[in-house]
Amino acid sequence: MIFNFLELLGNYFIFLRRIFSRPEKWSEFFKKLIEEMYSMGIGSLIIVMIVSICMGSVITLQTALQQAESSWIPAWTIGYTVRTSVILELCPTIISLLLVGNLGSRITAEIGSMRVTEQIDALEVMGINPASYLVLPKISASLFVNPALIIISICFALLGGYVTVLATGFITPYDYYDGITYYFLMSDVRYALTKTIVFGFVITSVAAFYGYKIEGGALELGRASTQGVVVASFIILILNLLITNVMLN
Repeated sequence: MIFNFLELLGNYFIFLRRIFSRPEKWSEFFKKLIEEMYSMGIGSLIIVMIVSICMGSVITLQTALQQAESSWIPAWTIGYTVRTSVILELCPTIISLLLVGNLGSRITAEIGSMRVTEQIDALEVMGINPASYLVLPKISASLFVNPALIIISICFALLGGYVTVLATGFITPYDYYDGITYYFLMSDVRYALTKTIVFGFVITSVAAFYGYKIEGGALELGRASTQGVVVASFIILILNLLITNVMLN
């Protein structure tokens, strides 16, 4: 089992080395980059907004209930807790795990279907590096799109908390605003974006790797999509722990 893991890890790094080579045509690379940015961003925007609003609403309700039971806790701590939670952990990690299922499975299916239908073999025959041609624009796009989605997610999570405050009346909107602006640190945002960039690279590279290495037909394609999502999610959780220990300690 250890040998199989080391073999898989070695194949992954060999795959990465093939990806990061000079594109055959820069014009074609930038064209595919724009297409991938549009597809990743627009395709994930609605679900990211909905999930973020729900997360902000839930964490606001939970914090408000705790504050109601302890009258000595200032009202502004609700907004402060919501802001800290969504910036440091909920939005970067939960939304990235959501994108694993949304973007990762699509990338695995897309590249895997090209492998099954021998389109990747055709690119190799034409002297084109298929790993770089197909995957490099996806990875590059994720490094731009994923941080933007997380910023949008944070904004909508805070908006969800604000709407919840207005609807429930636990605290005044002023107290909520006071809490989300109290002792705001840009380092928290940098921490969140750093995690997001790392997670975006993991999502696209791992998903593409499992699609690229497919050997078989449609059955193997479905299995590869599942494996890609599971492995990428596991790596994200491990990296989340490591990055947190490094950047917040």
